[in-house]
Amino acid sequence: MTEPSGETAPEAAEPAEDLQEGTPGAPAPAPDATEEPGTAEEPRSADEAADVADAAAEGQAADAAGPAEDDTEDEAEGGAEVGAEVGAEGGAAGDGEAAGGAEGEAAADDEAAGGAEVSAEGESAGGAEAAAGDQAVDAAEPAGAAEVGAEGRTAAEGEAAAALSDAQAELAAQRELRARIEARKAEKGGPVAAGAKLSGTAADLLAAVRAVEGGAASGSTLYEAPEPAPRRPAPEAAPAVTVRPPAPVRAPAPAPGTTAAVREVLAKGGAPEALAGQVAATLGEGAAAALLDDPWQLLAVPGVRPEQADGFARALLGPACGPDDPRRTVALTVWILDRAALQGHTALEIQAVRAGLAGHAVPDPESAVEEAVAAGAVLVFQEESPEPEEHAEDDEAPEESAPEEPASPVLLGLDRYAMAEESLADALARLARTVTAAEWDGTELERAAGAHGLVLHTGGEASRTEPVALAAAARARGLRTLVAVHADDGRRALGAAGEDAVTVAALLSGTAGPGRDEEGALALDLLVVLDAPQLDVESAAMLVESLPDGCRLVLSGDPGVLGAPGAGQVFTDVLAARVCPRIASRLPDPGPLGELVSGIGAGELHQVEAPGKEIVIVPVRDAGEAVHRTVQLVADSVPRAIGVPSEQTQVVTVGHGGSAGTRALNTALKQRLNPGPGRFGGYDVGDRVAYAPAPGRTVTGTVLSADAEGLRLRCGDEAVLVPRERVESELRHGWALTAHQAAGTRWPAVVVVLPGDAAGGLSRPWVYTAFGRAERHLSVVHGVDQALPRAVAEGVAPERTTRLRPLLETLLAVPEE
Repeated sequence: MTEPSGETAPEAAEPAEDLQEGTPGAPAPAPDATEEPGTAEEPRSADEAADVADAAAEGQAADAAGPAEDDTEDEAEGGAEVGAEVGAEGGAAGDGEAAGGAEGEAAADDEAAGGAEVSAEGESAGGAEAAAGDQAVDAAEPAGAAEVGAEGRTAAEGEAAAALSDAQAELAAQRELRARIEARKAEKGGPVAAGAKLSGTAADLLAAVRAVEGGAASGSTLYEAPEPAPRRPAPEAAPAVTVRPPAPVRAPAPAPGTTAAVREVLAKGGAPEALAGQVAATLGEGAAAALLDDPWQLLAVPGVRPEQADGFARALLGPACGPDDPRRTVALTVWILDRAALQGHTALEIQAVRAGLAGHAVPDPESAVEEAVAAGAVLVFQEESPEPEEHAEDDEAPEESAPEEPASPVLLGLDRYAMAEESLADALARLARTVTAAEWDGTELERAAGAHGLVLHTGGEASRTEPVALAAAARARGLRTLVAVHADDGRRALGAAGEDAVTVAALLSGTAGPGRDEEGALALDLLVVLDAPQLDVESAAMLVESLPDGCRLVLSGDPGVLGAPGAGQVFTDVLAARVCPRIASRLPDPGPLGELVSGIGAGELHQVEAPGKEIVIVPVRDAGEAVHRTVQLVADSVPRAIGVPSEQTQVVTVGHGGSAGTRALNTALKQRLNPGPGRFGGYDVGDRVAYAPAPGRTVTGTVLSADAEGLRLRCGDEAVLVPRERVESELRHGWALTAHQAAGTRWPAVVVVLPGDAAGGLSRPWVYTAFGRAERHLSVVHGVDQALPRAVAEGVAPERTTRLRPLLETLLAVPEE
């Protein structure tokens, strides 16, 4: 799994205007409101270099809604000042270029950061605002806007505490997965000759790869990377069951001697010695020697940027290094693809990679890409186009023949995602081909599951009952059946049926679910996976590889929500491939909230009647007021008027940074709901927290106690101990989350915060996901004016570049009727 980036918190756009009518579909601006553009948060000092990977440890995907990435801001806050000022040869292009998408600093609104000017009577004014806020929920027109009171006091500046990455555990898990996949490939046979139809650049690059594999050319001795594994052939028959990859375990801490040697090299290069633990965990036992030979391997550490690695390299190598140094260009190519994975891509078009290299002052990007391919650091792909059909009418004029379709683009990717996608495609094809078809009576979904090994099911929240009913019916037939969900809260939403459900993470770790047979496969005949859009390609590959031959797999989910927080878009790709039955639910989501969310999914922001105060719109003029009104809603108005206590109300906002991001909101909410000095690493007993035990997976909980071992939490029904050394990297305050963190979980009441500077980060999937987290009540703190209906109508999230769909189409092609 990749280290997903934080969600967007775009720079302040146009000044937010007050809204007069509180219906989602028809906001009316008040022209007198003004707001000054925000400024980016200042980076932290080099003494705090241990926080270099704040965005990486957050474990989220890049928000598909906007071009600006809040993880960039996180890296700036926690990043180490690795080297001296960057010269002409050291990435003169600055921070502007990211792989596959631009990166932006999250805006920090001056008005919100400093607060509106509060007079000596500020406290009484705040009381007046509280009274006005009560009217927002108590009003007879539940979808109407509350009157905005005096200027709200702003929340304290957001926490600067950053979190370290969990790359250590992920690397160990991926190494084991890679080794087992390669072992299975070796058992199945040799590589298949491919690429005969390639030409031009693709053929040259593929030839370079094969030259390295065959020993005719040597790769770079300065950038160590595994050789690319050959593409496996499509299985002609059911492959033999092999031992599947075990659940990921945390990698052991690096040896003290390794860390000490790395610390010495870092000091020699002018880099913060606090990075030693991360570098040793990332690069392994020979980290010190690797850095001396190739200083740019420092880029493999999450959060380190090219300019920092350039300064470090110059300090170690002196004038011997330059912008065209092969070690630099190879490391930069890998870094660009790693950054693309944070955006959800498993590969990038070759032109995008070249543009990224040019943005970092690489003189010859084309040669740099060839060098990276020859070194085995990246792989090159081009899907072969089908042969054009020959027609008998050869006497037709050649100029009237249909124009040739453009060739598939040349893609570059990292071996970890390439192997995961190919392994997943093979495993899905194996399930589809090895099932014994049976005629099952019942619903359309039951009949499809009986006859096929792979079935897709789509629908909203209400439709979750259908695959659960399928599992119950299969269990009654004597099949070993299991339901897996994305988050623990998904089990609660299933009611009594959720008692036997498990999370995907727990199933893979072996802490829940059935045991494994003598060959390492899960003892199952049917696996139903809810929240399937949240599966990234690596988790999906591990899961499907763990299923035995003949097992049925049903993937169910809502295709309108935000995609997986890791690389890949498994559910979307399998849907688009059209290689298995697809059952669309006809169950509508009930009530005003269901009507509102269903309309958003169709691209329309309807005015919805909400007689039970299910939907309330609270207009605000600026980010400072947005923070104030959010605290008022959570702490007072929603519990009193709706009957949902504060601990069951979740705040969802666009990003971590900015004047109304999760940091600012969590600071303000803690001051109101659980004030305290933060005795235990910034936390107090009773604090609500967001716990990220693995990148891309976030669960909410409450701090119970702290002792010498660490911080003890209550996450749902489970007691969790977070070791002291992992508190900083795996915990954040959790009263406010981003939409990616909230995906897969629902709460009785949700407050969605849309400050004016968040307009650029909105998209239809973001709004659909955020609004859909509410079960009984939704409050929208609205400061984006017409940007909200525009985002719903036009804001389609950028597509991810992946290879799973063509792989599936090749393996499971179904002839058209």
